[in-house]
Amino acid sequence: MSLARVYSRAQVGIDAPLVSVEVHLSNGLPGLSIVGLPEAAVRESKDRVRAAILNSRFEFPARRITINLAPADLPKEGGRFDLPIALGILAASGQLPANSLNTHEFIGELGLSGELRPVRGALPVAIQTAHAGRSLILPRANAAEACLVKAARILAADHLLDISAHLCGQQLLVESVLELDPELSEPGNIDLSDVKGQHRAKRALEVAAAGGHNMLMIGSPGTGKTMLASRLASILPPMDDTEAAETAAISSISDAGFTHSQWKKRPFRSPHHTASGVALVGGGSYPRPGEVSLAHNGVLFLDELTEFDRHVLEVLREPIETGRITISRAARQAEFPARFQLIAAMNPCPRGCDIDEYGQCSCSSEVKRRYRNRVSAPLLDRIDLHIDVPRVPREMLHTNTRQAETSREVRARVILARKFMYERQAKINAGLSNREVETWCRLSAADQTLLDTAMEKFRLSARAYHRILKVARTIADIESSPDIQKPHISEAISYRSLDRLTANS
Repeated sequence: MSLARVYSRAQVGIDAPLVSVEVHLSNGLPGLSIVGLPEAAVRESKDRVRAAILNSRFEFPARRITINLAPADLPKEGGRFDLPIALGILAASGQLPANSLNTHEFIGELGLSGELRPVRGALPVAIQTAHAGRSLILPRANAAEACLVKAARILAADHLLDISAHLCGQQLLVESVLELDPELSEPGNIDLSDVKGQHRAKRALEVAAAGGHNMLMIGSPGTGKTMLASRLASILPPMDDTEAAETAAISSISDAGFTHSQWKKRPFRSPHHTASGVALVGGGSYPRPGEVSLAHNGVLFLDELTEFDRHVLEVLREPIETGRITISRAARQAEFPARFQLIAAMNPCPRGCDIDEYGQCSCSSEVKRRYRNRVSAPLLDRIDLHIDVPRVPREMLHTNTRQAETSREVRARVILARKFMYERQAKINAGLSNREVETWCRLSAADQTLLDTAMEKFRLSARAYHRILKVARTIADIESSPDIQKPHISEAISYRSLDRLTANS
């Protein structure tokens, strides 16, 4: 038989569409051609495949070899097609039984000796292969990652000869199984009790975690803003299997890759303020995920917010609202999920002065206004909580942190509050639409008057109005209150410190 078909998977965003690797041997001058939109690394695979076949003691056919990667209009990249191309040549030349290929899918890069090397994106491939009802054969270095898909049948190999022996029925590959340590998903040594003082900031962090709200911390250098932000993940509820699979799939296709030790750990991303817009949202001729997608289901921390280029920050507005980012190029388009929790930090003024109990410092109003205007009002409107982080008194630095609340204790309240949210509206409060806010965040006449007064005094926008209601609803859920009360509204309004600064300047 001079024709063989091998199943593999391409990579488009976090999807892994099916690719049929068709190999045909015909008479004519010996040669090998690859068609089907292969990029440079795929075109170069013919040299790797030839050396791998010969060094594995197989015969490389001295015929005209045509390899078609179907569908033809789907771009193919990377070395993942080396293994299926090699197996297709061996099957088409009669050195392997062609009928044994139909129940498997293959990905893997080949070394010149025939050894298998890992590729990016094994997890999305395993998910799609499981849906197709076939087994996945891949390099052993990718096995742990692929085994996280419970419904998938994963067969790992080290060499082309191992797969050949399996397909011939001589020595079957053993199905790979991964036993995960339940403690892997725990936050580790980072704990909220490490932060001394800052009780109001800790309370705001709990509210942010419970409702999924974005948060901006304003304080002079050394007040603990970064320390607080890094501990948000430790009080967030554990990820379910669907969330964990989405997050792992994004990491899997990134340059850093994914290891099974990251399973069900919420990501914490902290890009430097010199990052470009492409670094934040992703891009490239073959679209790659950016920081907003790598922080999916986790935390995106922007320290020194005002030092970011203003045009770079503006790219965050769409993913904050929609929870996804679409990267469009002339020849292709990719969509990545980006449901992250934004935590930002900034100084109150360019000099980083200490702020008093009213959120003021010694700099002039005009200097502070120009400094704050580095961040646009539309972006600030999308941040639910603005809190002041004052300097911790010296005597409080000597207190014992064991007396403070731990992340485990705060996390228990966060989980309970989210349980109320899902039972009531099937989503967290930060995700409520304006119509749902009207349904689930109703106020009494007196409380409505209080909020209207704050709206007029601080010149709040309609978006800020709805965000205050969402935060008040979260505070009520933490207090196990079925209705929003006046203390909840008052506390939610107090978390708009930047609006107060703007109104007073």
